[in-house]
This record gives sequence, structure tokens and C-alpha cells, in this order.
Amino acid sequence: MSDVKRNEPIEGRMTAASEGGVTVFLIGMRINNFRAVRSWWPVFTAMPKMIRELTREKGRGLLGLQPLLGGPRLLYVVQYWESEEKLLAYASDRDGEHRPAWAAFNRRMREGRGNVGFWHETYVVPAGSYESIYLNMPEFGLGKATGVIPVARRGDRAADRLTAKPAG
Repeated sequence: MSDVKRNEPIEGRMTAASEGGVTVFLIGMRINNFRAVRSWWPVFTAMPKMIRELTREKGRGLLGLQPLLGGPRLLYVVQYWESEEKLLAYASDRDGEHRPAWAAFNRRMREGRGNVGFWHETYVVPAGSYESIYLNMPEFGLGKATGVIPVARRGDRAADRLTAKPAG
């Protein structure tokens, strides 16, 4: 919805405009020892560099992201990708920000004492296997990544939206 400011609530019931498959990548860190700043600070500062690279270079396949806070110790980002192939290509790109950050992280983990935790999960979701609803919300999550449309275009119930066939 290009006529709506991205942080302003959109009145009514909306759903993500996405019709194809999507790869959902969750990545995060847990600060196990707040005093061990040298252990967790480099992990904390690596992600913004990768996000800047991915948002600047649209062809890499990142559709959008949602940073989240899971309490005082847990920070994570939900990322929406065009495909698992593009996600894996980015992860292994020797010229990108990810590879050197991953190598440095692994070195610190070998030297550290468990002061910081790290995790990621990847979900490859085929078209027709997800649905969404946003009620009086700004664009958020997959809807922020792909735009939103009125729910009525896909069905009023979650079951309707899950069984709806993509247009085309």
C-alpha cells in the first residue's frame, strides 16, 4: 500500500500480498554474560552490517525483515527471502559481509566461555502453505516485506486463505 506511511496503522483487516513461496530465516543471539562485552558486542554489531548490505543490494533475495527483542538477553531478526537458494548463496558469498563475520564468530566461540549464544532456523514455505492477518496494524512481518492487501481478496477466514490458489 504505497499511499500509507510504513509506520502508520492501516485501518481494517489486511493480509500479506505475497503469493509465491517464501523462505523464513530466524537468526538471533543470547547474551549469557552481560559483563563479557568483548564476547557479545562483535556478534551484536555484525548483523546491522549484513542487513545494510542486503537492503542495498536488492538482487540478493532478501524481501524484508523484522527485528525483535525476546527480553533483555535475546535479540533476533525474522528475515523473509525469495528462496532458500538466494539465502544460501548469500551465506556462502566470499565477497559479502556474512563470511568474514561468521569466521570471526567461530574464532570467538572457540576462545570464549559461553558468554554469548547464537541460533538460527530456516523454514522453506511453499505457496499456499501460509497465511497472515493484520488488523489495524502498520505493515509488519511478511506484510511489511511484500506489501499488504485487503483480507477479502484472499478470504475472510484463515482456512480460506490457506486454501486459496495464487493468482496467475
